[in-house]
Amino acid sequence: MSALLHRLPPHERDIGFPVKRLLPAGVAQTVGPFIFFDHMGPATFATETTQEDVRPHPHIGLSTFTDLFSGALMHRDSLGMTQRIEPGAVNWMTAGRGVVHSEHIPEDIRAAGHVVEGIQMWLAVPADREESDPGFRHYPAADLPVVASPGARFRVLAGAFLERISPVQTEMPTLCVAGELEEDTALPLAVDVDELAVYVASGALDLAGQPLTAGRLAVLDPQEARRLPAHTTAPTRVMLIGGQRLEGRRFILWNFVATRRERIDAAKIAWAQDEFPRVPGETERIPLPD
Repeated sequence: MSALLHRLPPHERDIGFPVKRLLPAGVAQTVGPFIFFDHMGPATFATETTQEDVRPHPHIGLSTFTDLFSGALMHRDSLGMTQRIEPGAVNWMTAGRGVVHSEHIPEDIRAAGHVVEGIQMWLAVPADREESDPGFRHYPAADLPVVASPGARFRVLAGAFLERISPVQTEMPTLCVAGELEEDTALPLAVDVDELAVYVASGALDLAGQPLTAGRLAVLDPQEARRLPAHTTAPTRVMLIGGQRLEGRRFILWNFVATRRERIDAAKIAWAQDEFPRVPGETERIPLPD
């Protein structure tokens, strides 16, 4: 059996800045709990407008996970949390039964013309956690384990990797590792997960003679991947994602994820009728799409 199950190209879109979406895909809706995987940017932002800011919008049934390569974002939510995130740190927000948040480009980032780029992921929560309390946690860079080896540096954002364990609290067993590798450096893929994928943000990988170029995500068989010779063919930035297989199907509509269509229908009505909690200090909101 081949270790490489699928090679997924991005679906590119513009929401005021470029976004490459890798998950969900037709052949792979999820990888472990990961149900959305977006590569944001790179982009710079004008000072005379805030058009690209993401206004308050709702979520249910998922957790959002943000890791930046460059720049900064300002997170605000209906729990009253305000948190700037910069490269090295991560934000983890659990929607549970419902949360509202916004993301803004900080004024100093706009004024200096700094490039904003990073990864934002959604993770489905277990069925028995769908109606849990929402929550938010920020993990500074100093709290996240780093594994360094010749030609490579890995940050363990979630789960366990090369005998290091992330402090990030997840709803189910999850793996997320961000790596920066020099050219012709081996990428270790021996991890204990049900499902596994590797994303190339920049550079290129060779997976047993099969190329994986920038902007592509490879879904792997975790058992076969243990024996898969993988190495970089250029200076490369990668992300490994995976974890426990979801226990059942998830329905997705706009920013809502649920095990039942009826739950999504209820969330749509609640947002349209302004029944979700508000983000303190913000009056704008993104309307429910037609």
